[in-house]
Amino acid sequence: MPLALLALAIGAFGIGTTEFIPMGLLPEVADTYSVSIPTAGHVLSVYALGVVVGGPLLAVLGIRVPRKRMLLSLMGVFIAGNLLSALAPGFGVMLAGRVVAAFAHGAFFGIGAVVAADLVAPRKRAAAIATMFTGLTAANVVGVPAGTWLGQAFGWRTTFAVVAGLGVLALAGIAALVPAHAGAGVGGEAARDTRLRPEFEALRNVQVWLAMAMTVLGFGGVFAAISYIAPMMTDVAGYSEGSVTWLLVLFGVGLFAGNLVGGRFADRALMPSLYISLTGLAASLALFTATAHHKAAAAVTLMLIGAFGFATVPPLQKRVMDQAAGAPTLASSGNIAAFNLGNALATWLGGVVIAGGLGYTSPNWVGALMALSALALAVLSARLERRSGRRTVERAGRTVASGTGAGPVASGTGAGPAPDPADVSGGVPEGARHLESHAGQR
Repeated sequence: MPLALLALAIGAFGIGTTEFIPMGLLPEVADTYSVSIPTAGHVLSVYALGVVVGGPLLAVLGIRVPRKRMLLSLMGVFIAGNLLSALAPGFGVMLAGRVVAAFAHGAFFGIGAVVAADLVAPRKRAAAIATMFTGLTAANVVGVPAGTWLGQAFGWRTTFAVVAGLGVLALAGIAALVPAHAGAGVGGEAARDTRLRPEFEALRNVQVWLAMAMTVLGFGGVFAAISYIAPMMTDVAGYSEGSVTWLLVLFGVGLFAGNLVGGRFADRALMPSLYISLTGLAASLALFTATAHHKAAAAVTLMLIGAFGFATVPPLQKRVMDQAAGAPTLASSGNIAAFNLGNALATWLGGVVIAGGLGYTSPNWVGALMALSALALAVLSARLERRSGRRTVERAGRTVASGTGAGPVASGTGAGPAPDPADVSGGVPEGARHLESHAGQR
């Protein structure tokens, strides 16, 4: 893997840390601004909203900007947002800083995934995306626990200042290691289509929307459970409150492993890897309703949920990019927004079932049903793809049989030979020219 992926992974590490770090520092933030804990929790909700809105918006605004320059600009926005939060004199300014940092999140991962995939051979694209997302999973294993300790020991403002420093490090790495042409595709920046229309036309492909819906429901299922992991582990499993930190580290280890495995297998067989990971996720979440009552079993299941959950991320991101081939920037950034939309939806649904008196383990059933729904959409997507591929081959066969494409037409227009049915894509209308990038799906 190219060294440039390390720079992208550092940026992902910083972004992942700043996204989740307030979970461990809410009491300190609340005390500083004399607000309640629920009010302080807005630093998490406004961040998620900023990702959903800001990612696609900045991706569109930056469509004419070379992708390396856009990544550098996004890291600048990220640094500014975290510094604003670190220095915020009032709670309103603190929230503004969170929104600014969140705007960089969606576009960075969306554009970064396109750049990462362009740095390697087509058969390694999902693995390259997974390498970049390793920074995000490492943030859950190292960044969030370390940042929480740092904030509790030296003040929460120190944590945000250090995260801004990670942004500076990532910016320097991208500037030094990422090639100027990265993400431009064949022909470089001079040949890259910088019009907005193809980006929006890519969204007309039903397969793009199916992939985004899989993202909302699939990874959202993880957050249905993890959002309420503290009361589940303390009140149900019997762990002490101090044990939640290392349990979250264990969950992060599962994320890290699932990301690497998911990236490797998605390059070999994308859709089968999705079937396996979504099935494993649904089963693990359903099992968690029972194992949550036993300490050791609960810890093991928690790690499995993280592993199966993040094993869906590289194939889902690659699926969206493949289906939006030729204009992947907006779709890729939109899929990052879909992850956060799924997180917010799952957290809300989990709260609804708990408030309904179904107990702290009930969000696991919500997550399992969401994962099963994503699996059903994956099966539907594959069937539609095969059906479209058969129609394409049949049309090409009829053209050859009729003789209309066997050579120049009688009128002398020189239409040329008909397409060989063997060269027709197996069911991706928008991406038929990119056969090699779809090889792992069939």
